[in-house]
Amino acid sequence: MLYLKNLIYHPPAAPSAILKAINLELGPQQLGLVIGPSGSGKSTFLEIMAGLAEKTAGGIFWRDQELTPDHLQQLGGLVFQFPERHFCGGTILEELRLGHPELGSGRVNEALNEVGLSHLSLHTSPQSLSGGQQRRLALAVQLIRQPHLLLLDEPTAGLDWSMRRQLVNLLAKLKSHWTLLVVTHDAGELLKIADRCWTINHGELQPVDPKTLATTDAQEQPVA
Repeated sequence: MLYLKNLIYHPPAAPSAILKAINLELGPQQLGLVIGPSGSGKSTFLEIMAGLAEKTAGGIFWRDQELTPDHLQQLGGLVFQFPERHFCGGTILEELRLGHPELGSGRVNEALNEVGLSHLSLHTSPQSLSGGQQRRLALAVQLIRQPHLLLLDEPTAGLDWSMRRQLVNLLAKLKSHWTLLVVTHDAGELLKIADRCWTINHGELQPVDPKTLATTDAQEQPVA
């Protein structure tokens, strides 16, 4: 179980807190969705959850243990927005083994199978993959580390409707083994697989029923 209690982030240079007394609870094998516009604080929130920035006050707990930034880096696997821009390996195998040269073929094949890429040659260049396949590879890069918590920043950004749907289906499958925390400005089909949902605006987090948002989103869709 993941708990956040009165989490505050107020860097010295900022006139006011970027994150304001955030409380959140997310159970194992659940997908939590944080929805907010640009500048709402959602990316900063994800950076703190990944241990890349340090909170000012409050607590982050996993199974009742309070976590430091170092703990968070070990606990979570962060997939950035447009992760394909960060690929460094010349092949799929090189990309998966970056920082982990000791990884055996079993772990590599397991990670690729988990994201539906086991049919590809390990010598394929990541840059030659489709957009959807690149997002899947970015997930495999994190899964191979065997994190407890998957953190995703705008995972469907820049994908066409078909690739978006495939990725949403994959995330629904992954939450049977992992806890997922996703931030986005455009929830779309992610609402259908969310167990918990919050909106964030000006650093304030508010719980909301994903079914209610899904109904509203469907009503606002244009008729073909």
